[in-house]
Amino acid sequence: MKFIVSSSSLLKHLQQISGVINANTVLPILEDFLFEIQDKKLSVTATDLETVMRVQMDIESKVNGKVCIPAKILMDSLKNIADQPLTFNIDKSFAVEITSDNGKYKVMGENPDNFPKEPSADDATSFTMTSSGLVTAINKTLFAVSNDDLRPAMTGVFFELSKESVQFVATDAHRLVRYKRTDAKAAKTESFIVPKKPLNLLKNALPDNDDELSISYNNNHLFVSHGDVQMICRLIDARFPDYKVVIPSDNPYKLIVNKHDFQNALRRVSVFSNKSTNQVALNITGSELQMAAQDVDFSFEGNERMNCQYDGSDLQIAFNAKFLIEMLSAADTDDVKIELSTPTKAGIIKPTEQAEHEDLLMLVMPLMLNN
Repeated sequence: MKFIVSSSSLLKHLQQISGVINANTVLPILEDFLFEIQDKKLSVTATDLETVMRVQMDIESKVNGKVCIPAKILMDSLKNIADQPLTFNIDKSFAVEITSDNGKYKVMGENPDNFPKEPSADDATSFTMTSSGLVTAINKTLFAVSNDDLRPAMTGVFFELSKESVQFVATDAHRLVRYKRTDAKAAKTESFIVPKKPLNLLKNALPDNDDELSISYNNNHLFVSHGDVQMICRLIDARFPDYKVVIPSDNPYKLIVNKHDFQNALRRVSVFSNKSTNQVALNITGSELQMAAQDVDFSFEGNERMNCQYDGSDLQIAFNAKFLIEMLSAADTDDVKIELSTPTKAGIIKPTEQAEHEDLLMLVMPLMLNN
């Protein structure tokens, strides 16, 4: 089996899927890429048994065939080879010989029959949405996903499909993000949880444009394809918590602040906060917002004040500054609106203006004030 491929094009395609491969795998074959040639098209697959990613590209080849090639050594060598055609020669014992303009490299491949079979899309239901829509949804929710393996339902993003919209929800029990798009719809009401890793890989592999994506799902897997890239991942088999009950229906106090000024002030003040809680107390009176943080153990203290628009009674409430900073980054407007009620009730953060087809709501739980 022999084929010719451009070194830079091959590297670019492999970089899109190499993130699937784990450093310490259970099976040695999972450290390989599966190369398959069919009618002058090369498709390369990587998997960790939970997620499968495949890219396709055109090559020069007279024969069809397949082989497994160790991913790390192939990637490392391609990174150091200038852009040029490479000739791959594979013999009966799966030994791979790569020839460049002035070099020859050998690596031992493996039997492609040992590579795990990918799940089939049986009984899959499909819906479409734009590539930028999915990338935006992932970017606005992924940071709020929990890393606690004891609560598997929270370690992914909850996709909630309906005939009117598609909603994406993520929570780690301290904060919650709900992002809704009305320009994407499904044929029926369904929901499933997609793990964090494949979503991270997807947002890097997909273009941020209006290309139409085909997304299918069945009871166990999600299938996404765009152009030359395809991804299959196993869904999280757990029940997502009923997030609607924690969203307060009425937070009467409204605070509007400049997003960048507030973020930068929080960054400065939180340097002096307790490192385990990152607690910053907000004291809101009239049109002034005061931020205070302290770490009693080290006698650190930081205070700052800024102007704001506030409609409500004077209020003192504390939040985790790290959470606030991350959530503010998800809002695309210059100003943000924070809806509050009492020092023990969740605060709601929203952009002051929402784009058409979009609705973003972020909720953060307060911390106990240590007076």
